[in-house]
Amino acid sequence: MKSIIIIGYMGAGKTTVGKALAKELGVMFYDLDWYIESRMRKTVKQIFDEVGEEGFRQIEHNMLHEVAEFENVVVSCGGGTPCFFDNMEYMNQSGNTIYLKATPETLYAHLKMGKGVRPLLLNKTPEEVQVFIREQLMQRESFYEKAKHIIDINVMDNLDKVNETVQEVRSLLNV
Repeated sequence: MKSIIIIGYMGAGKTTVGKALAKELGVMFYDLDWYIESRMRKTVKQIFDEVGEEGFRQIEHNMLHEVAEFENVVVSCGGGTPCFFDNMEYMNQSGNTIYLKATPETLYAHLKMGKGVRPLLLNKTPEEVQVFIREQLMQRESFYEKAKHIIDINVMDNLDKVNETVQEVRSLLNV
């Protein structure tokens, strides 16, 4: 099996769907940000603080090339990963890319439900977060749309909806 690489904006459910898909397929799951943190022994935020976004994106690019070489894996990428260097083209060559496409409203709902801290959203009002999501999504959409497969998602607020998305991915890829 070629690697399955899941992309999309933050809050789209890449990690949630990726973990569930990997479990069902009996393969390893890698979240690219977690992989970077493990290899660098620093948080993404610490890396950003030390080397800036440009430095982080170079590290991310290198780690993507490591992880994408693994076989029989599901990988979820950070929201910005497809937008730098030749990352999107490389991911398409390395595996089956899946874009979890969501509306700005769905992304906002997921981010509100989420427990994790999103550094890009710190100190923003709800209105500012909604504008930020909408603007960034517009900038990134052309990269995301290059994925081999696109799945429109609705709010994934329960396990049944996550499982429906996993089954849709399996059906698309015949796995």
